Amino acid sequence: MSQRHSLLNQGWGVGPASPVPPIEARGERRGASHALAKAVSLHLDGKPGEALAELYAAIERGERDAELYSALGHIHFQLGQYEEAAASYWRLIQMEPSHRTASFNLAVCLEKLGRWEESAERFRLALEADPQRSEAYLGIGICHLQLGRLDLALENFDKCLNQSPTHEAAMFGKAVTLQLAGRLDEAGNLYRRILMRNPTNEDSLVNLIAIDMARKDSERVRETAEQLLAVRPDSPAALEGLATAAFARGDNEAAARFCGRLVETVPDHFEGWFNLGVAHQKSGRFAEAAAAYARAAALRPDSAQVQMNLGIVNQELGNLSEARTAYQKALSLDPTQTATAWNLALVLEQTGQSTEAEQIYARLLEASPDWQEAWFRLGFLRLQRGDYPASIEAFERCLKKSPDWVEARLNLGIAHWKMGNHTEAYQAFEAVVASQPDSVDALRGLAALALEADDEQAALNYHSRLISLGERSPEVFYNTGLLLQKAGAMEDAVKMYRKAIAAQPEFAEALLNLGHALKALGQDEEAKACWQKALEHKPELAYGYFEPTSA
Repeated sequence: MSQRHSLLNQGWGVGPASPVPPIEARGERRGASHALAKAVSLHLDGKPGEALAELYAAIERGERDAELYSALGHIHFQLGQYEEAAASYWRLIQMEPSHRTASFNLAVCLEKLGRWEESAERFRLALEADPQRSEAYLGIGICHLQLGRLDLALENFDKCLNQSPTHEAAMFGKAVTLQLAGRLDEAGNLYRRILMRNPTNEDSLVNLIAIDMARKDSERVRETAEQLLAVRPDSPAALEGLATAAFARGDNEAAARFCGRLVETVPDHFEGWFNLGVAHQKSGRFAEAAAAYARAAALRPDSAQVQMNLGIVNQELGNLSEARTAYQKALSLDPTQTATAWNLALVLEQTGQSTEAEQIYARLLEASPDWQEAWFRLGFLRLQRGDYPASIEAFERCLKKSPDWVEARLNLGIAHWKMGNHTEAYQAFEAVVASQPDSVDALRGLAALALEADDEQAALNYHSRLISLGERSPEVFYNTGLLLQKAGAMEDAVKMYRKAIAAQPEFAEALLNLGHALKALGQDEEAKACWQKALEHKPELAYGYFEPTSA
């Protein structure tokens, strides 16, 4: 099963929460715009839309105060209107290229818009205006991190921390960069430093869980996830972490509980549904597992793994049609799934589609010529359809690598017997009995060979061993009776015939020969009664079959 590892939180927001406030006391300004003052008042009253309207109206009237654009940028940013905010700050820069905050605030807007290269350049320009602005280094670090330039990101986060050693956002950005660079120990230590100062920092807890998952430290995953759950009771990352830790310690019941809570919290959580299915499957709750996998498949129809698992649990439930459909869907998504092809072939066998199953086994063996189990299944299907030479070839391939494989040697014996290769069949059956003396199938084969060779004593010995092992089929009793009758042991033959008839009351041949044995013992009336019953069940026995038949 593939557990889902929590990804780094892509919304970690290490940048400033908002641009630097644009309204500042400036010694050179002699007076303030009436429109600006009114906009500030409206903004303070919680009427940002009206404040914006006042500012735009002033600009339309021809006012060219730079602070109007600074105010526009500030309000647009607060409203999440980053394009408009960026345009306002850009206009401000055009009016006052050396404006102390414009480049920085424009950089923040560009960062929010994902325009990383432009944002980094604007942060650089902000540093030219104010080299001590540590958050500009932070912003450049974020941009390089988003662009995958980890070395440059680290360099700039460090510059920020050199100026502000306890800057939490810079520490977090550096930790994320170290984590992406695979320097997990350093990243983990930095996250823990953040948590010492701010135990409720959710993003640090989330990323620590991801690090501990990557290191397969399930106990630390559990501890950190519990800490995160205390901060946010329905945290998906915490529930995932607890489920992963439960899987690691083999507690599938707990894993199912945490995954259940996860999908209640986030109903469209693919990994949650998938892992819920895994937990139920491992606990033997196949119906519940099938329901969970079905939800996962609905969320991600292109997941071959989900379809494979859905096939497995349906196969366990005996829903072979559903299992076949799921396996076929999985293979259509990923034709290289060997295990899925194998399971599909098994289902096709179970549903009587032997030709299709045989074709799959043959394809699997083309890719993996030494796959013994595939050779065995292929040999079995060939044996069933009467292709004995090809069946022999398959079973010999099995035995070449695994000489002690009893089932393969037994089937090899059957194939040789069907072909009339009695010597090879006898050797195979004897080898099976030598390694597994209680093999009923091998003894049956040896008994059949002895009968065909007219070796009545050997046949009787094999049949007697079968009965001693608990074999109770009417055919074994009947054949034993015939052999005893031929050997002159009429009373013992009568016992065997009676057992055959008890197992199969309409066994006409047994009734017929029981009558012959009883007649030989002088019990003529009972013999006639047996013959009468034999004729009732099988009238054609009247045509010359009143002499004892041969074994």
